Amino acid sequence: MGQNEFATEQEAFWAGEFGTGYIARNQSDQLLAANLDFFAKALRQTGGVSSCLEFGANIGMNLKALNLLFPGIDASAIEINDEAVQQLGKVIPETNIHHQSILDYVSKRTFDLALIKGVLIHMDPEVLPEVYDTLVSATARYLLVAEYYDPTPVAIPYRGHEGRLFKRDFAGEIMDRHSTMQLCDYGFVYHRDPLFPQDDITWFLMEKR
Repeated sequence: MGQNEFATEQEAFWAGEFGTGYIARNQSDQLLAANLDFFAKALRQTGGVSSCLEFGANIGMNLKALNLLFPGIDASAIEINDEAVQQLGKVIPETNIHHQSILDYVSKRTFDLALIKGVLIHMDPEVLPEVYDTLVSATARYLLVAEYYDPTPVAIPYRGHEGRLFKRDFAGEIMDRHSTMQLCDYGFVYHRDPLFPQDDITWFLMEKR
């Protein structure tokens, strides 16, 4: 798929060289350890999950952590970047990888957990309602949204690029749009945490009821 075939500028941005460069900055044993701590806290109210779908999985660092926390989990992923998909195939079965834009994904099954982490902030705000619907339709029970939070929508520069990072109350908008989704738990991880830092991520665990 060529960059001119994507519906938004943001998709082309992440499918291309910038998305490939992101890979090198986001793979380390320290990140895996931080992710283990993150998911242990964020999913403590679930009582365990046996299947998951990650939207925008990159090379699978989140899925590696989930597989350690829930051995044998049936994990699937959606990823737009070619190089990331190649590495993702070493983490989960290639048959479970959807190499496409989130905007093109149509859920054919549901999962105990649908997960999106650090992805909604990089999407065109105009497509968010569509993405919210896709997230909700993919989950059989739990939805974990982990992004930068702001009560008022705001755009900020991202590594010298404009229109590539947006902060807002993603979880609140999902719950307003889908009354079946109710808040279970939430939290924040500071980038200066001395043991397990994350990039100032605010997370929200919702349950479909």
